[in-house]
Amino acid sequence: MATSDIFKGLWVALVTPFRGGAVDEKALRALARRLIEGSVDGLVPVGSTGEAATMDDAERLRVIEIVLEEAGGKVPVMPGTGTNCTATTVALTRAARQAGAQAALVVTPYYNKPTPEGQLAHFEAAAKVGLPIIMYNIPGRTGVNMTVETMLTLARLPEIAGVKESSGSLDTVSELVAGAAERGLDFVVMSGDDSLALPSMAVGATGLVSVVGNVVPRETRAMIAAFQQGRAPEAARLHAKLLPLIKVLFAETNPAPCKALLSMLGMMQNELRLPLVPVRAATATKLRETWERLGFAAPAAAGVGS
Repeated sequence: MATSDIFKGLWVALVTPFRGGAVDEKALRALARRLIEGSVDGLVPVGSTGEAATMDDAERLRVIEIVLEEAGGKVPVMPGTGTNCTATTVALTRAARQAGAQAALVVTPYYNKPTPEGQLAHFEAAAKVGLPIIMYNIPGRTGVNMTVETMLTLARLPEIAGVKESSGSLDTVSELVAGAAERGLDFVVMSGDDSLALPSMAVGATGLVSVVGNVVPRETRAMIAAFQQGRAPEAARLHAKLLPLIKVLFAETNPAPCKALLSMLGMMQNELRLPLVPVRAATATKLRETWERLGFAAPAAAGVGS
């Protein structure tokens, strides 16, 4: 089996529960267990959704350890190890490998705005750790949009297994899929946008790294499975049901709406790290109304964060 074969289906970018300024380990364990029970295909702790940018290295590694413990080999774990400092990225990727992670999610360096040549050098350095890497292209957060050519050049490295594509461009997904096939590369494209997961899979993406999956893992997995099994009309129907929830989960900066909803459902405290703050009252009302209108089942683990 090629390394890239594990990067398919539903992977969830976990929020990091906090309580009193510290990581809420009990709520984190409960969330990881619930996602595994919800048939997710992989777990992605300490990424953008996990507020990793406001966590120190010790906290990030502790979260990785906890998620790996809860996964227990049942599903692969791909922690976010990317920063805007190449040396720190390499060190975190090495630590994730030593902890037992199956892969690392490495974001394009933010703030620095490296040229394509700088991006190549950054990912080449991370690849030398020897852990499979999924690049993370999210120009809305980093200020840099990787070109298709840069990504396909990096795809020649055996450790670069694919990309989490969050530029919002279906053309980019299509060009990456076609370009990898033309060059005979073992390289996957995963959607990083919940709302574009289904159309991205229609043009060759292998799955989704999801935010909404924190809240409704089974329903999100069912949508992906329906498409994978050739039931496109059912997948479209499930996508249409998820879409209003997805939209309200991004009404303010992620993960604030997701944490607010998980708090309403008793999964964790509604606590974020500055400069992120809890959602406005109007957004909280919309979250509650959308949830109730759609009629999703309440989490079985309700109450763990109370």
